[in-house]
Amino acid sequence: MAIVLGPNQYGKAEVRLVTVTRDGPVHTIRDLTVGTSLRGDLADTHLTGDNSKVLATDTQKNTVYAFAKQAPVGEVEDFALRLGRHFVATQEAITGARVLIDEHAWERIEGNGHSFVRGSDEKRTTAVTVDGDRAWVVSGVRDLVVLKSAGSEFHGFPRDEYTTLAETDDRILATSVTARWRYQGDGVGWAESFTAIRGLLLTAFADTHSLSLQQTLYAMGEAVLRERPEVAEVRLSMPNKHHFAVDLSPFGLQNDNEVFFAADRPYGLIEGSVLRDDAEDPGSAWYALPAF
Repeated sequence: MAIVLGPNQYGKAEVRLVTVTRDGPVHTIRDLTVGTSLRGDLADTHLTGDNSKVLATDTQKNTVYAFAKQAPVGEVEDFALRLGRHFVATQEAITGARVLIDEHAWERIEGNGHSFVRGSDEKRTTAVTVDGDRAWVVSGVRDLVVLKSAGSEFHGFPRDEYTTLAETDDRILATSVTARWRYQGDGVGWAESFTAIRGLLLTAFADTHSLSLQQTLYAMGEAVLRERPEVAEVRLSMPNKHHFAVDLSPFGLQNDNEVFFAADRPYGLIEGSVLRDDAEDPGSAWYALPAF
């Protein structure tokens, strides 16, 4: 029996970066969490402890900060591409890099150019993978919490001796959307594309008369692919944030679908992907990313 080293990578996780751009009295805040991972000819450090090919994770962290100073961060996709390509180009042993970025939203307080309030927990994301001279971009959004108080049903499911869930033709549908989409082609306008895709996801959620969260998931992915040719594939993870009607009969009250208990766990978790049948080969786009 032989024991061999399998695929591996290393890097710096969750580097917190905040930049302030001052344009006179009006300031702009960028708040990012950056993760870097490198892979390549790294067997020696695993097998013998020889670190001669290991760019320290602290150096990777410092590179993030230096790059933010040397040039504007810009779109998160561009910043991630600059970092990934830098690591591959400057380290002989490194053949691939992955850079993950979450952007946290701040809103300017009206009437004041340098004061801000933190937005929702929603985060714009990107995952850039560089392999040699190739690069792939998977962008997205997570913690996008949505709810509709009508237009959702759930019935016709199998029933057995363990089934207690009642069928319904009028329920609250709520979820926290994690969506990732794989780009294809060149010349993508990252900011415009993100805004448009986010809008398509929200519109499809709102407008689809839902017979299941699975149906809604597919409709959301389909809406993006029909309108955005730069997107090859959409992957979605959508927990069902259950809202159960409270039994008010002990108090002599009738609950006409007006009062609910919002349960945080356990929850149904619906996940899936929607893609073009002629999409570009994904290559390493999803390397080391969760399936959904």
